[in-house]
Amino acid sequence: MVKDDGCLYLVGTPIGNLEDISLRAVRILGETDFIACEDTRETLKLLNHLGISKKLISYQKYSENEKKSYLIDLVEAGNKVSLVSDAGMPGISDPGEILVKEAWGRGVRVEVIPGPSAVISGLVISGLSTTNFYFHGFLPKSKVKEREAVLSSLKDIRATLIFYITPHSIQKDLQLLLKILGNRNGAIARELTKFYEEVIRGTLEELLQVVESRTLKGEMVLILEGNQVTAKVMSLEEQYKLYQIMVGSGINSKEAIKTISTDYNVSKNKLYEYILEKKEE
Repeated sequence: MVKDDGCLYLVGTPIGNLEDISLRAVRILGETDFIACEDTRETLKLLNHLGISKKLISYQKYSENEKKSYLIDLVEAGNKVSLVSDAGMPGISDPGEILVKEAWGRGVRVEVIPGPSAVISGLVISGLSTTNFYFHGFLPKSKVKEREAVLSSLKDIRATLIFYITPHSIQKDLQLLLKILGNRNGAIARELTKFYEEVIRGTLEELLQVVESRTLKGEMVLILEGNQVTAKVMSLEEQYKLYQIMVGSGINSKEAIKTISTDYNVSKNKLYEYILEKKEE
């Protein structure tokens, strides 16, 4: 049973332009008892701009397991706790995901206050298809073979692909994407909503040429078109092998089945039954 006292608020904050904060977000931040944030310095800049003074609690990836219980204890005690990321929606490629799971697991109230998202902003400004899309987040910082395996699992997805990408890794990431996915159309959306906002469009080869000729700074979203090759008819065994690759790379089982069904126009039920059969062998 969800408790009536206290609440965990997931508050979306600007990804650059501070004017993008919503009226509801301002009200909730003003009413909250504690604000959990990645970097107290970044959050303090926003609060100072809004004229809000609150108790800040650092909640980072390295302290997520230690702090999550403490934060939910505060909610259970009747406090209003707001969770914010450095920019955008908390829970997207940050430790907020862990805290939300803890909140639901312990039965406390959770509310979302929507705000800007670099994922959606980058997608809609890219000029690529928005009908279906797959957000992967950051590429793994693992060994090349492991990175190649992850990208190979995405190669046949026909939905638009979205990645977070950093200035220090963009060149090697584009080189690897070109090697595994082929020369697809794409766009780099950088510094969204900020003064130096820029969208660079072109094929992966063209984007790589830009990166090699100039230094791109700031936060970036990479958007790539999905596989444009007409999907062949896949056997259940081939579907199962692709399913294993996707799940092995960290994709949720249900999402993997849904993606394969959509991209290859195959039956979800038949694939699910086949997976169960394989598990029983």
